[in-house]
Amino acid sequence: MELMSTSETPTLVITVSDRSSRGEREDASGPALVELLTTAGYAVSGPTVIPDGAESVESALRTAVADGARLIVTTGGTGIAPRDFTPEGTRAVITREMESVAEHLRRHGEQYTPLAVLSRGVVGVVDPSPDAPEGSVGTLVINLPGSLKAVNQSMEALAPLLPHLLAMVIGWDH
Repeated sequence: MELMSTSETPTLVITVSDRSSRGEREDASGPALVELLTTAGYAVSGPTVIPDGAESVESALRTAVADGARLIVTTGGTGIAPRDFTPEGTRAVITREMESVAEHLRRHGEQYTPLAVLSRGVVGVVDPSPDAPEGSVGTLVINLPGSLKAVNQSMEALAPLLPHLLAMVIGWDH
């Protein structure tokens, strides 16, 4: 299997927001996330802006995986508002959840605000299907809160972990 570097890892940022998807509010967190990941050396596209809801998240994730994204980071829809169902849409797609990484992000956020514990964001892996060609690799999916501050703080905690996580999921060093 040929190994990928960060600059070759197809990465997609998805913003989950009813208001931004309708053009009622400018998306601040998605572009910031694109910039942070690009600066870290990832081959980033997006942000793709979709409405809130489990179905829209599930559909966008399935499309991104099918299109070859190996790292997908979402922003928004992780709270407890009536249409915040990003975690549910994500769980419908991932095959293995990584609760410890999601908890690490919340603990890191607590250094800045006690409200960080309200994020229900999940982190997980979409494994290749059993009938995928030999050498197929997985996709890492990470849900971040929708605020600009939370995106910056989450990336602070996530950045040191990403190289190793991706090495395991897409085979950088296997």
